[in-house]
Amino acid sequence: MTNITLFSSANVPAFARNNELSDTAKALTGGSVSNSAKRISIKGGVFRLLAGGKEVAAIDDRHLEVVIVKAAPKLSRIFYAAAYDAENIVPPDCWSNDGERPDASAENKQSETCMSCPKNIAGSGQGNSRACRFQQRLAVVPANNIAGDVMQLTLPATSIFGKEEGDKRALQAYARYLAVQNPPVNPEQIVTEMRFDTKAESPKLFFKPVRWLTDEEYEVIKAQGETDEAKRAVVMTVAQSDGVRANAPKMVLAGVRPMGELTKEEDAPAYEPIAAKAKAKAKPVVDADDEPEVRKDAAKPSAVPAKKGKLADIVSDWDDE
Repeated sequence: MTNITLFSSANVPAFARNNELSDTAKALTGGSVSNSAKRISIKGGVFRLLAGGKEVAAIDDRHLEVVIVKAAPKLSRIFYAAAYDAENIVPPDCWSNDGERPDASAENKQSETCMSCPKNIAGSGQGNSRACRFQQRLAVVPANNIAGDVMQLTLPATSIFGKEEGDKRALQAYARYLAVQNPPVNPEQIVTEMRFDTKAESPKLFFKPVRWLTDEEYEVIKAQGETDEAKRAVVMTVAQSDGVRANAPKMVLAGVRPMGELTKEEDAPAYEPIAAKAKAKAKPVVDADDEPEVRKDAAKPSAVPAKKGKLADIVSDWDDE
């Protein structure tokens, strides 16, 4: 029995179901455990497990099978005024959970609304990019332990948007592909493979379906999607992005290798330094392969793929590379 199975909710004895950290636990973890939610990071093109703000394991494989149990209803946004400095990790200047207005707790709001923000104009970031970046937050569980811990996965724009490349689809294209099946397929009803794009310079994921869940598995996943952990996983907080460090217990997962102390740049925010002068009055530019511009005249997302077919038939034609 692996550690992650041993401590899954299904195996917790009655006396431990309402546990809080004891004085002994606090002493051994250095006094406190902050930001204790478990997360999956894709920093450096590697799937990494974080607990309590520290990296505790990394997966050698280039792919990972999960079940998506919940997703933030809207894309979030995040902005840093300064370039990333590994020696001085700072919180974001401005961010939004709904992509429409800055969060009330943001200390350096750039605009009253995301639509009117000068950091949301092509060219305000490096090259023709935008200084304020899109993110998608998901709550996922490992396919080989669906009753285990719900983990947060934060995806950058490169893994959210983009054209299909054969059976390689970014998240939104993948969701549209599932939606046009007959009958339509919901992401929480199937096992999804996440695979790194080995041609991309920065971490980028493609998604594809692997198999239907069994009836029993689907009941578990529905319950997982209603847990507090799943609800918290799809909401952004500063502690998840500002490099906060906390001690965490050592964990070993099936098929993963333990890691030592995480580097200072661990889980660095996915953003690009802003240009010396933001082009606040520049005309918005929309690229079909880029993230959508938050403007009234923005181009609509790419059309839903016309091709339809039974998901099981298509999956059977794919290899398991």
